[in-house]
Amino acid sequence: MGDIVASKLDHENHLLLDQPLLRLPTELLRKNFRSAHFELEKDATYVKNALKDTATSSVNGRTSQTDVLRNLDSMIARMRGVKRKLTAFADEEGKLHRHEEARVGHLGELYSMHTVDDVKYEAWSRVRLDRLLVDYLLRRGYNESARALAREKGIEALVDLDTFDQMSRIRKSILNRSVAEALAWCAAGDTKKELRKMDSNLEFMLRFQQYIELVRDRTTRPEDVLAHARRFLFPYRDTYHREVLQACGMLALPPGLSESVDSYSDLYSPARWEMLAELFVSTHNALLALPPVPLLHVALSSGLSALKTPACHSTHPASAAGPPSHSTSLSLATSVCPICSTELNELARGVPYAFHSKSHVEPDLLLLPNGRAYGRARLEEYARKAGLLDGQVKDLRTGEVFSMQRLKKVYIT
Repeated sequence: MGDIVASKLDHENHLLLDQPLLRLPTELLRKNFRSAHFELEKDATYVKNALKDTATSSVNGRTSQTDVLRNLDSMIARMRGVKRKLTAFADEEGKLHRHEEARVGHLGELYSMHTVDDVKYEAWSRVRLDRLLVDYLLRRGYNESARALAREKGIEALVDLDTFDQMSRIRKSILNRSVAEALAWCAAGDTKKELRKMDSNLEFMLRFQQYIELVRDRTTRPEDVLAHARRFLFPYRDTYHREVLQACGMLALPPGLSESVDSYSDLYSPARWEMLAELFVSTHNALLALPPVPLLHVALSSGLSALKTPACHSTHPASAAGPPSHSTSLSLATSVCPICSTELNELARGVPYAFHSKSHVEPDLLLLPNGRAYGRARLEEYARKAGLLDGQVKDLRTGEVFSMQRLKKVYIT
């Protein structure tokens, strides 16, 4: 009965890791719809106003027939542009719907399995592992490797190649000391409105970096520097008071002198570009409801926590984390505990222990003087196999020998 319960598949817990799989296409569909609506409203307003002005001027006789025809041609060209944009938005929506359908089908396959021993579950888990690996590669900037793996495994519809490709491209442009692409991303569609709802400081920090570069470039005219500050920085002096004060101070201090002042030296530091790149990535992930860390880290942490035991990181020099001593039993020396392995031991050191709703402690526990506890039956069996004298027991890990009189009975409360 215990084996059946242990092998039963918990679908809800499995889907906790796969929430972004469905959430991101939904967020992209919303963003695509809002962008299409924004473009349509903008161009429709322009055409309505232009048509109204043209009709009024024509009726009043202030516009010639040639100008009226020119205005109509301009409006027709504008509407053709709207049609091209809407076609692109419709194609993007169709692609996202196909991705959503493929992902729902992939997760739906899980509900046809009821135990982890099912042959189909192994194949499904392999597909999920491939998805996690592609997600990790994309987040680390290995886009070509991620595309190659997704293409080889046939999971292009289950991963978000284009989204992370755009994020990686903009991040690299920031690290190359250019904020143009990041600012264009902030201004695309109604992203600016969404960033304001999030109280994001990304756009302001990018504009502030633009200002710093203008001040750093001694060939820039002071009028241009002031114009940039008045347009992009001063309107936010109440929200970003410290940065605006620093911007004002930079006008009085040349870059060479500013770098020697503690309050301004960090403004010219190359580390600011790394800070902006990380700020963009975190803002991008928050806007699209993406987890801040790769899903592979989440899955690996959960697995390590589920398998971790106190013995895996014992402070005793002969613990399972280190090489087994000659006095260690054969069963312990050949342990296959994955957490005790060289590859995973350090990775698992910082993760918490798993929560167990049922206790698996041995019955009739006895506490040894060195602080370790074992079941009486196991200690007596090991002492018999080791050929110890009557009334003596041996620690299964360290090989220390103790008298039974020195052992204490342990009660679990």
